[in-house]
Amino acid sequence: MTAACPACAGLPADDVAADVARPSVALSVPDVHCAACIGKIERALNALPQVAHARVNLTLRRVTAQTDLPAEALVDELKRTGYEAFPFDASRLAHDTDATGSDLLLRLGVAGFAMMNVMLLSVAVWSGAADATRDLFHLISASIALPAVLYSAQPFFQSAAQSLKGFRLNMDVPISLAILLAAMMSLYEALHGGHHAYFDAALSLTFFLLIGRYLEHRTRASARSAAGELAALEVHTAERKSGTRVETVPIADLVVGDVLLVPTGARVPADGRLVSAEAVTDRSFLTGESEPVTHGKDADLRAGEVNLGAPFTLTATAVGDDTSLRQMAAMVETAENARNSYTSLADKAAQVYAPAVHILSALAFLGWYIGTGDLRLSLNIAIAVLIITCPCALGLAVPAVATAAIGKLYQLGFLVKSGTALERLAEVDTVFFDKTGTLTQPGFDFDLDTLSDDERAIALGLAQASKHPVARALAARLGQTTPALIEDISERAGRGVSGQVAGEEVRLGQAAWVGLDGGGLALKTGARAIALRQNETLRSGAAEAIAGVRASGLDVAMMTGDSATRAKRLAQDLGLSAFTPEMAPEDKHTMVEASEAEGHHVLMVGDGLNDTVALAAAHASVAPATALEAARSASDVVLVRDSLEDLPALIATSRAAVRLSRQNFTIATLYNAVAIPIALAGFATPMLAALAMSASSLTVLINALRVRRAS
Repeated sequence: MTAACPACAGLPADDVAADVARPSVALSVPDVHCAACIGKIERALNALPQVAHARVNLTLRRVTAQTDLPAEALVDELKRTGYEAFPFDASRLAHDTDATGSDLLLRLGVAGFAMMNVMLLSVAVWSGAADATRDLFHLISASIALPAVLYSAQPFFQSAAQSLKGFRLNMDVPISLAILLAAMMSLYEALHGGHHAYFDAALSLTFFLLIGRYLEHRTRASARSAAGELAALEVHTAERKSGTRVETVPIADLVVGDVLLVPTGARVPADGRLVSAEAVTDRSFLTGESEPVTHGKDADLRAGEVNLGAPFTLTATAVGDDTSLRQMAAMVETAENARNSYTSLADKAAQVYAPAVHILSALAFLGWYIGTGDLRLSLNIAIAVLIITCPCALGLAVPAVATAAIGKLYQLGFLVKSGTALERLAEVDTVFFDKTGTLTQPGFDFDLDTLSDDERAIALGLAQASKHPVARALAARLGQTTPALIEDISERAGRGVSGQVAGEEVRLGQAAWVGLDGGGLALKTGARAIALRQNETLRSGAAEAIAGVRASGLDVAMMTGDSATRAKRLAQDLGLSAFTPEMAPEDKHTMVEASEAEGHHVLMVGDGLNDTVALAAAHASVAPATALEAARSASDVVLVRDSLEDLPALIATSRAAVRLSRQNFTIATLYNAVAIPIALAGFATPMLAALAMSASSLTVLINALRVRRAS
C-alpha cells in the first residue's frame, strides 16, 4: 500500500548542483505524484554534501543520484522527507528507448512522401500521357518507388522471411509478395513501354500497412516486464556475521546457513529463520497491509520485509533464486509469457486469409495463362488480384479501432499498455478486486467516539511523540485537541508508545501490547483499555464501479491479505457477498489460476507487490497509478485518476472495440467479394486496384472512429 502524495502544496525545485564523477545510485519512489514532489525530493537530496546531482523521473517514479553515499542513506533521507523509497538496480532493466517506433515512423514518412510524388506522375499518365512522355513518367516513378519500397517495406519482408523459414504463412507473406511483384512487374512494364505500371499501388500498400503496423506498435510500446521490475527492487548487499565480525557482501555470495544481521530500517536480504528473541517487520511491501508484524524466535522471515524494530539476526534458509521474492518474480514471468501467447483477432484472420490469397492469385494466373497463353497478361491479372485482395483493410481493422479506443480511454483516465488488452478485457466474466490501496484509499482514519476528552488528550500526547505512520495519522485526526503532559515517554519499536500521567502508566500501540485481544490500535489509561477502530476510506467511485461492473453481467469478488473482520466490514459497506481474507500472494495467484482453469476469464484489479503475480496471471488486469512499479508493469491498464467510477466504461469500450473490429473484418470481406471477381475478369487496372484498396482502408478507418461514441 502506498502513501498519499506528501507534497501537493506546490514547492519550487532548486537548481541542480553541478554533476561530478561519482557513482550513480538509483531508487524507486512510488509515492511521487506531482511537480511539487519532484522539487521536494531533489531539494532534500541535493542539500546533502555528498550528493553531487539528484534527478527525479516522474513517469518511472525513480530517483537517480550521483553520490558516494550508500542507497540506504538516501532511503533514510527520503523517509525523513515523507517518501518511501527502495534501492533499485537500474542495470537489471533494458535501456528504455523506442527504437522500433522511431524506425517505423521514418519508414512511414518515406513511403508517404514517395507515394504522393508517384501519384502526381500517375495522374498525368491516367490523364492521357502517351508514348515517350508516359515512358519517361514511368521511369521517374520507378526511380522514386523502388528505393522507397525496398526501404519502407522491410518490416513486412523480414516478418515474411521468418514465417517462411518456419514453414508457415502469416499476413506479411501475401503483403510482401504483392508489394514485390507489383514493383518488379511495374519495372518490367516501364522498361518495355507498357501502358500500365503499379508503382503507386505498391507504395499505397506499403504506406497504409505501415500505418496499421505503427498503430499496433504504439499499443504495445509502454509494456515492460514486471519480472524485471521485481528483480530490480531486490536488496543487493547483505550484512553477514562471521564470529564477532560483520562484513558487507553481495547477495550473490550468500549461502544457506549464513548468519545475517538486519539493521533497523533495512530490508531482509534472504529468506531465513529468526535467531534473535524478537523482530518487528513491515510486510506491506509483500502483503499490501500496513500493520507491523511481530515475530518470535525461530519465526520464518522472507526477503523484502523491512525491519521496524531493533537490529536482529537470522539464519539464511533460502538465497538467490530460491527466495520468495525471486520465486514471485519467476511466477510473474511465467504468467506474462502465458498471457503473451493470446492469439489476437488479426492473427486468427491471418491464419485463414493468407493461404486463401495465394491460392486465389495462383488460380488467376493459371486460368488466364491456360486460356490465353499470354504470360505477361496472366502475370498482370495475378498481381492485380494480389493488390486488390492484399489485406490493407484487414491490417488496419484492429489497430485502427484499438488506437481510437485507447484515445477515448485515455480521456477517461486509463492508460492501455498491452496490444491485446482490449480484446481480453472484452472477454472477462469475473472481476477480482484487491482491498487495501485499490478499493480503499491509502492512509488511516479512526473512530474516536468512545474516547473522553481526557483520553483524547492523552492519545494525542502519546501519538505526537512517535514517527510511526499510524501515530502520525492519529495525531492529525486529533489536531484540534490540546495534548496532555506526559512524562517518561518511551517507544518500543513495532509495539507502541508509553509514558506516565499523574503517576499512572498510559500506552498507545498494538492492541495485544496494550492488553486487548485482536489487532489494530488501542489506548490504555490506567486500568482502562480502549480499542481505536481504524476506519478505511473507500476509494472514490469504488461503490459505483462495483455496481456498474455487476450491471455489465460480471461476477465480482474481493481478495485481501487483511483480517477477516476488516474485510467483512468493507465488503458489507460495498454490498459484496464474495470475499476472501488473509490471503498470501501465492493464494491470490492460485485463486486466479483456479478460476481461469474453470473456464472463467478473470479481470484482476490490484496495486501491491502481493498482487503482482495475480495481475500477470489474470486474463486481463488493471492497476491504479498509486500502485508499486512492479504491479503497474504487470498490468494491462493503468488507472491514472483516483476514482474507480469509470471502470465499467473500460469494459464497455473494450467490448465496443472488439465489436467494431469484427465489423471491419466484415467490411473487408464484402469489399473482397465485390473486387475479386472484377480482378479475376481482368478489369482491374492499376488505378482501379489502388483506388479500391485505398477506399476499403479509409472505410475501415472511418468505422473505427465510432468507438469514441460507444458507452
